[in-house]
Amino acid sequence: MDVIFVNPNSLSKNYQNLANKYASIETPTWSLLLAESCRKKGFKVGILDCNAENLSIKNAYLKLEELKPKLICFVVYGQNVNAGTTNMVGASDLSNYIKKKNKNFKIGIIGSHIQALPKETMEKEKSFDIGFINEGVYALHNLLCLKQLDFENLSSIKGIIIRNNDKIIFNQPESIVPQNRMDIDLPGYAWDLLPYKFKPLDLYRAPMWHAEYRNEFRSPYAAIQTSLGCQFKCSFCMINIINKNDNDDIGVSSNYSGMRFWSTNFIIKEFKKLFKLGVKTIKITDEMFLLNKKYYLPLCEELSKENKDDKLKMWAYSRIDTISNKNILKKVRKAGIKWLALGIESGDKKVRLEVTKGKFEDVDVENVVKQIHESDIEVMANYIYGLPGDTKKTIEKTFQLSLKLNTLGWNTYAAMALPGSLLYKQALENETLLPNNYEGYSFHSYETLPLPTKNLTASEILKLRDQKFLEYHQNKDFLIKVEKKFGVNAKNNIIDMTKIRLKRRLYEFDNISYNKK
Repeated sequence: MDVIFVNPNSLSKNYQNLANKYASIETPTWSLLLAESCRKKGFKVGILDCNAENLSIKNAYLKLEELKPKLICFVVYGQNVNAGTTNMVGASDLSNYIKKKNKNFKIGIIGSHIQALPKETMEKEKSFDIGFINEGVYALHNLLCLKQLDFENLSSIKGIIIRNNDKIIFNQPESIVPQNRMDIDLPGYAWDLLPYKFKPLDLYRAPMWHAEYRNEFRSPYAAIQTSLGCQFKCSFCMINIINKNDNDDIGVSSNYSGMRFWSTNFIIKEFKKLFKLGVKTIKITDEMFLLNKKYYLPLCEELSKENKDDKLKMWAYSRIDTISNKNILKKVRKAGIKWLALGIESGDKKVRLEVTKGKFEDVDVENVVKQIHESDIEVMANYIYGLPGDTKKTIEKTFQLSLKLNTLGWNTYAAMALPGSLLYKQALENETLLPNNYEGYSFHSYETLPLPTKNLTASEILKLRDQKFLEYHQNKDFLIKVEKKFGVNAKNNIIDMTKIRLKRRLYEFDNISYNKK
């Protein structure tokens, strides 16, 4: 075996008691892409998804020991903007265990966290022998051609960081895959390498809301991308770090904005593979799916041919100011996209402006959501509490807007200075207290440490987030709407979910709680 791509298991620490039932389990997009890319070059590859199989550190190691790959490559991305950092929890634990058991294993890491903080990551995580500076496609191809992964040979490979005893050495950067090579150098997904219990992709599960709050629709489940990157520069986001191709110690996502697309034919082939595997619950993970009509309209047209029975359950992200009209929404719905996740973030225009989100001055948020609902598409509304300009008043304004919209999907996050974001760099410059562990960047972990503002402490922001999450999901108007749309079992599942209380270190420190009696 030339390389095993490892998706680490970080669920329990990042989601606490939500992990057992309510947290989604996503297909490891980048492990699939890299595996297929390397396989098409003739290399023997495998995927070890510790997350999907819920593998202990010991059992994961035993599997790797049996396969004896030339390279163990941790792929630490995720579908959420913070996942590249929070999944470092499992990556760090497992890689350290591997090195203790067998020092001869060569361990590499690819992902958004190391792209954001390459030097710091390699200095801190001494079990990693090789770090990949960007998405790693070309570096992997060239590295796997080497007979021996020793320092002398590795020194010739562009796009990697090498550990040589106590020294960290940066090789010359390597390019990312250009637009004209997307179909060629990232030629598909290695779906067949994923583990399953009874049928393909049955170990993966969709978010509760995506499955209409019904467990029978959660699996089999897959996530797929039709594009990479984003053209916007929101200061709280680090998604564009994927485009980084330099050796800067601290990467800032907004410096690398831009998008790359696969062709319609390529994407349709991947969708057809999933349909043959029996998958109808699918997430389109693009940050900006409904942005460029040149790419998404032909795709929707082709997907509509596969959705004649209207059984596809897909969702995609969209900015609220890029949804054009009802005709577009009609085509999107016909394609099988039944949910749109909107980054509304704040109900206050000034707050949005300060994070370069845009004021949506020419967009009536309520009207856009109404249009989406009238097109028989549901909305997952996303909000952020604790953006730099937030006060208790602006957060309450945001919450009241969300109650008025009454979307069937609702989530809010406490703002984080995520590694790779502009907010992270600003926090360093301002000497703001940041998490001292990876879990601290998880929205649902015990260690969660939000970014404080001029007006609110981290504890106050987190308390508001957790309180409002319960308040929204216990709201009578919301529950009535859920029952009417999806049935009484869906409503009961939501009620059961709200019985779970997240433990927070900040609450213990400040002696505050969000529990409602």
